[in-house]
Amino acid sequence: MGETKNTSLGTVVTDFILLGLPHPPSLRTLLFLVFIIIYVLTQLGNLLILLTVWADPKLHARPMYILLAVLSFLDMWLSSVIVPRLILDFTPASKAIPFGGCVAQLYFFHFLGSTQCFLYTLMAYDRYLAICQPLRYPVFMNGRLCIILVAGAWVAGSIHGSIQATLTFRLPYCGPNQVDYFICDIPAVLRLACADTTINELVTFVDIRVVAASCFMLILLSYANIVHAILKIRTADGRRRAFSTCGSHLTVVTVYYVPCIFIYLRPGSKSPLDGAVAVFYTVVTPFLNPLIYTLRNQEVKSALKRITAGRGATSENKGDNGDPDKATANKAGQGHLPTRPLVVVPGSGQQGCCIGAAPKDYYSDYPNSYPNGYSNTYPNSYYNSSYYSPFPRLTD
Repeated sequence: MGETKNTSLGTVVTDFILLGLPHPPSLRTLLFLVFIIIYVLTQLGNLLILLTVWADPKLHARPMYILLAVLSFLDMWLSSVIVPRLILDFTPASKAIPFGGCVAQLYFFHFLGSTQCFLYTLMAYDRYLAICQPLRYPVFMNGRLCIILVAGAWVAGSIHGSIQATLTFRLPYCGPNQVDYFICDIPAVLRLACADTTINELVTFVDIRVVAASCFMLILLSYANIVHAILKIRTADGRRRAFSTCGSHLTVVTVYYVPCIFIYLRPGSKSPLDGAVAVFYTVVTPFLNPLIYTLRNQEVKSALKRITAGRGATSENKGDNGDPDKATANKAGQGHLPTRPLVVVPGSGQQGCCIGAAPKDYYSDYPNSYPNGYSNTYPNSYYNSSYYSPFPRLTD
């Protein structure tokens, strides 16, 4: 049982008892094994992504993979905040958690969860620019700006977590200390407060609704524009590949947001399904993210092969006998894009849009690549090359 302490202000709770997920005793061992396997695979999968992006210069220089690396780090951290405590529910160990530990768990849960909301929005914005605004992509989503946006997401998430933890634990807790949940979360903890929680529930509802709903609407708006662009693809195979990629991303977003809406934004009292629904975005989503977002990506697979084969990206770029020119020639023969200087399209006033331009021979079948007769003026464009984007060309 939990402990209480008598003070001049009355009885004060010093720890809480997490009752965990309801489950039949006969399934305790199976559930213990399932969750511990999920936790280990989550950590290994996301760690593999982090190391791959860090070790390969081609990946960590691109905003898309910076965002994926940050997502992997968040998944590892969020999983470590939630799953070890959940695993204890299926063991004879004590289910008590100190008062300070409960405060910390609630803070980090909402800090990391809201940061993920912002990060999913940034990832949708990145794909929107890559597909719908390809010429502006180097301006609106470069490495420096990406890091600034990620830092802003972390700061906003920390502020959100601080607000929720402060509002929840400023209330007195002097009676029952059994939390009918598997983690210290706002709805379950507020039921134990010895004071009126109307203001807390209203602020929580509005705050989480603003964060979750605004991020979700921005994601839907981004993907609506992406789908509109995909429908312009000429071939059925090109549309299928693009929809497959977008479908994977939307699957993760749906698995994350729908449970949040069910738990925090619906009217009414506690539902018996709250615990099972919360498992999806606290346990299952961090486990699926490496599979859906990254391990299905051909560039990450190629980077993994280079790393496991003991050949770093640096040696690959140098080519045979350390000759950069020879390496460039070899890459050209293999279908890679050699780098050419920046050029200016006469009459357009646009500069800096031609990083990594390729000779006209590479895209002779793509008339959209050569506006006004100038060879491949827009190499970064989604319309020209899948080298800069995980999506197929619109001219496919």
